[in-house]
Amino acid sequence: MATQVDAKPTASSRARTLMEPLWADRRVGAAVALAVAVGCGLLLGWWTPRGPLTTAESLGTMLLCLLVGAAVGFLLRSRWAMLAAPVVVIIVFELTRIGTDGPTVDEIATSPYGIFAFIVGRGFHALVALPAMILGAALGAGAARRLTRIPGEAHRASAGVVVRRAVAALTAVALIALAVVLARPAGTAPIEAADGEPAPNSIAELTTVESGGKDLGLMLRGADVENPVLLFLAGGPGGSELGAMRNHLQKLEEYFVVATLDQRGTGTSYPELDPASTLTLESSVEDAISVTNTLRERFDEEKIYLMGQSGGTVYGVLAVQQEPELYHAYIGTGQMVSPLETDTIFYEDTLLWAEQSGDAALVEELERIGPPPYEDMLDYETALAYEHQVYPYDHTGNSEGEGGFSENFLVPEYTLTDQIHLLGSFMDTFSVIYPQLQDTDFRTDVTTLDVPVYFVQGAHEARGRAEPFAEWFELLEAPVKETTELSTSGHRPLFEQPDEFVAYLRDTVLVGTPPS
Repeated sequence: MATQVDAKPTASSRARTLMEPLWADRRVGAAVALAVAVGCGLLLGWWTPRGPLTTAESLGTMLLCLLVGAAVGFLLRSRWAMLAAPVVVIIVFELTRIGTDGPTVDEIATSPYGIFAFIVGRGFHALVALPAMILGAALGAGAARRLTRIPGEAHRASAGVVVRRAVAALTAVALIALAVVLARPAGTAPIEAADGEPAPNSIAELTTVESGGKDLGLMLRGADVENPVLLFLAGGPGGSELGAMRNHLQKLEEYFVVATLDQRGTGTSYPELDPASTLTLESSVEDAISVTNTLRERFDEEKIYLMGQSGGTVYGVLAVQQEPELYHAYIGTGQMVSPLETDTIFYEDTLLWAEQSGDAALVEELERIGPPPYEDMLDYETALAYEHQVYPYDHTGNSEGEGGFSENFLVPEYTLTDQIHLLGSFMDTFSVIYPQLQDTDFRTDVTTLDVPVYFVQGAHEARGRAEPFAEWFELLEAPVKETTELSTSGHRPLFEQPDEFVAYLRDTVLVGTPPS
């Protein structure tokens, strides 16, 4: 008599057996799927409350959402998971990150700045997370349906199935391509000698420097590490100028080791913004001093040069005031003196321009918000966003055009994630730090500096900045005090007329303050 031997269980049969308790009662399966989606939203809200800010976070978010989508689809055995999983994750994520402030995470505004903040904040996060989650849900649901199909049952792919599979394949290819682009590392090209090889004794690197428990992005470039060190603080507050320094000021690298700092919350230092409540004017000045000391130690220099542009001049002046013994000299360009008075003059001039131009809607909006300061960062958009129309000048022959620092984003020193967030980080950081600058007025706070000071201003600088600067310059006492104007520049003369700017630093600043 023949004995029947049971077939060895297959992986599919084992999976069916494992999932049977969840699939037998849809409520149980739905509850587990809900728990998975809720857990994903909680994790993302804790891990990336502003969305993915680094390459690792972007790629990690894609992978996590793909897996979560697949799990929810598999548990529900339904393509409805493609909708349910993202909806639950989005709701939980938004609830989890309540308390994180800034234009990119606040309620959606309909102004141009508000729409842009939505695109680079929630929009980028959605691009990284949702297609992966939807694809995962589709794959998971399909896999579950195949497992529950009766063995031996004939199955013919309908036209709808073929279309869905084609869409899934195309989505997968697109996600792989996005991942590859996101994975591109940042880097800075070596400084080359005449033979095309890296110049001996040169430096060209992207690094980080620790300050106040935060890792701040720093670009170091110089033709000779024995040259004096110059620390550059970008404007804003919130701006990053790695691209502008590379695009327009490479000649400066012949005379200095140029250290371009991404201050906390800006550019490559955007991931270090939170907790935003600890970002203060005082901490920003302390960061400048801390980075100064790191550079002094690394390059064995007793003193370095400090240069600020626009908002960076506020931190630069205060750092020099507090620790003058650390610096050969201070160089200010697009110098700020009193942000509140600057903004007030901008407001008045913009209102007058709107009235003369017959722009009744702008007049009404300006009168509604009133003069600065403002609690809502987006009100500054109305008061300050018309600078180029209110104060026009011809800078078509300059190195940098009207777009300002936004023209310098597409450089290898930034990853794709950095590039997408450059303006978003500007807005989020500005909203934190700018209200703290409203009581700053160097005409009363800083009337003496104990280092040589040099200012390079644009002949077409806006009245709101030029007039307070002229008043402060007359009051300021310093061992050396000089100012010069570049003829076709506005607020960014170092990038608009870089040759003239470098010549001034070489022939005036270095000659007047020769490093010992």
